[in-house]
Amino acid sequence: MQVAETVAAMREIRGGLAGNVGLVPTMGALHAGHEELFCVARESCDTVVVSIFVNPRQFGPGEDYEAYPRDTAGDLEICRRRGVDIVFAPAAAEIYPPGDATTVDPGPIGTILEGAHRPGHFAGVATVVTKLFHIVGPHRAYFGRKDAQQLRVIERISEDLRLDVAIVPVATVREADGLALSSRNAYLDPAERRAATVLFRALQRGWRSYAGGERDGDRLRQAIRSVLDGEPLADPDYVEVVDPTTFEPLERATGPALACLAVRLGRARLIDNLRLDDEAG
Repeated sequence: MQVAETVAAMREIRGGLAGNVGLVPTMGALHAGHEELFCVARESCDTVVVSIFVNPRQFGPGEDYEAYPRDTAGDLEICRRRGVDIVFAPAAAEIYPPGDATTVDPGPIGTILEGAHRPGHFAGVATVVTKLFHIVGPHRAYFGRKDAQQLRVIERISEDLRLDVAIVPVATVREADGLALSSRNAYLDPAERRAATVLFRALQRGWRSYAGGERDGDRLRQAIRSVLDGEPLADPDYVEVVDPTTFEPLERATGPALACLAVRLGRARLIDNLRLDDEAG
């Protein structure tokens, strides 16, 4: 496995690669959800590149940039074990050199839900992903469905900016009790970890309501909220039922529908989602 720490080194390695190149962008603190992305990429690419970069531009004032979990040695070991070919692990100054002032505006989808609660977040995501695509030159890039709005933002910028990168969604990986894997789960104390199962249970309540014939958006949202309301440690930022393409809230879920939520538990702010029109739930 090769490790590149500079843009120049990554581009030099890229120049010698043949065949399909797959990129898995990460912020490190790798877990089994990331490993699933690596495995899916390994199945369809000749070369798998993993980027490890805690992107300062997607953290707002007062957010957890400094505290975000970092474990470079552990991350590299996971990458070796999973057959990753190249790790691109740049310093912030490599991605944002002095004087860097250009950002990528993801448009209206970047201003709602997560974008409304975290202003500038998706501009930071769109900017770093565009840079990574240009530096690494992948044919395919792999992203988890847990971050559904982020995934859609990246699909849009790839389409709109003609980046010529196929975006491959990968199913959310969950613990046995339903909690979606996330690097921020490390913030949870034992009581908060037990309480965190409420996210998936709430989404499942929304799915059961939909499966039972409910299509009114407000009643579906209330079905989800009713479960969250039963957990004293859970402090929801939002609960929504949206169109999975535009992420606009639905008055009636007569077509494709995605339930999504963001919930604070102590230091952790966790997000999750579930397609209501998926027969499997």
